[in-house]
Amino acid sequence: MPEALLFDLDGTLVDTAPDLARATNALRAHHGMPALPYPTIRRQVSNGGSALVTLALGLDKGHPDHEAARDFLLARYGEAVATDSVVFPPLDRLLDAWMAAGRPWGIVTNKPRAYAAPLVEALDLLPGVLLCADDLPVKKPDPAPLHEAACRLGVASACCWYVGDHQRDMQAARAACMPAVAVGYGYITEEDDYRQWPADLWFDTAEALTTRLVSALRARDW
Repeated sequence: MPEALLFDLDGTLVDTAPDLARATNALRAHHGMPALPYPTIRRQVSNGGSALVTLALGLDKGHPDHEAARDFLLARYGEAVATDSVVFPPLDRLLDAWMAAGRPWGIVTNKPRAYAAPLVEALDLLPGVLLCADDLPVKKPDPAPLHEAACRLGVASACCWYVGDHQRDMQAARAACMPAVAVGYGYITEEDDYRQWPADLWFDTAEALTTRLVSALRARDW
């Protein structure tokens, strides 16, 4: 039973793929290209804006036009970060129960604060800490953001669960000596087998994760 919960954001706590897919296809349209299928974009969302540019236009990160394309994509995304994004159900129920029990939780994401903070606010989320890609000199898979988040919550790293949908999340948690919790419902590519990631626990669905933790809270109350 963890004392605190820390979540990755995109693909773990919040389904942001619809809004990012819209921005990706806006970039395609800007270049006179047809829209990509939603499932194709969804699988790349956790890899960030640069990966979406590569997917959309075939421009690798070192290409001279890559940065301008990324700026265009992120500008379109920044105009509507929470139009169709939602907390993965029933994680909203888990957060309500967790906070009602007086337990802290937070978010550690590689998403820049310019997009993460408005998204969190729009969804009425109330994390005790929100650490973004540009808040520290390093980001995941470096363990420093996880250590910092646990410190700000006033909980030892070993007493937090870090929940994520990417292998780098598990690497960061392991390096932070924090229980690593892998979820299989996020933005996972066809080549990924999330049960092979270096995790301590694996949950196929958000429902399974919620049931496990809500049941544990009720057992404690009893």
